[in-house]
Amino acid sequence: MIGIDIVVISRISKLKKRYGEAFAKRFLSEDEIKIAKNDATMAGFYAAKEAVSKALGCGISSECSFFDIEIYKTEKNAPKIKLSDKLKQNFKISEADISISHDGGFAIAAVILK
Repeated sequence: MIGIDIVVISRISKLKKRYGEAFAKRFLSEDEIKIAKNDATMAGFYAAKEAVSKALGCGISSECSFFDIEIYKTEKNAPKIKLSDKLKQNFKISEADISISHDGGFAIAAVILK
């Protein structure tokens, strides 16, 4: 299964300015907030979680919440995803790969689930 999403970074910046710290807590875990050091990274994480939900074909919903998907980084700073046991079992997922990029005011994420 493949999913992709793109986010305008300025949209994340505006929402962060409007709602403050509470905004990030709507879709990021405490660990993710710690590693999302700027708005571009935060937009990439948002796009990544949306891309996972699109790959699953259900969107962000009761079947797949933002908190069923965790973004982390390797020691070489490469993004990785960890899915909840619920997602792995319900959608029979054994592997998940991700790529996140930012350029020209956009963040994009592509996900492959097997």
